[in-house]
Amino acid sequence: MPSHCRVCGAKPVIGNQIVQRGKAKRDGGVGKKTTGITRRFFRPNLQRVRALVDGIAQRLWVCTRCIRANKIVKPLRGQKAKAKA
Repeated sequence: MPSHCRVCGAKPVIGNQIVQRGKAKRDGGVGKKTTGITRRFFRPNLQRVRALVDGIAQRLWVCTRCIRANKIVKPLRGQKAKAKA
C-alpha cells in the first residue's frame, strides 16, 4: 500500500509519544514528570477511490481530507475506464 496521497502528497510524519506520570500543578500536584519518549508515525488516512484523471476513471490512494474537500471528481456510476490508445 502506498504511503502518500496522490492529490495533496500527504505522507507519514515522525513524532514522539510521550509518557508522563504525576499530577499537574494546576490540579494541585507537584508537576508532571516525563518517564519515556518513543518515536511514532502519524500516518494519513488513505482510502482507495475511483476518480477521474484527465477524463479517465482510475483507482487512486487519496487521503480523507481530500475526499471531504471535493478535490477529486468521482466518475458516474457504471462509467468504465477508457483504454489509452
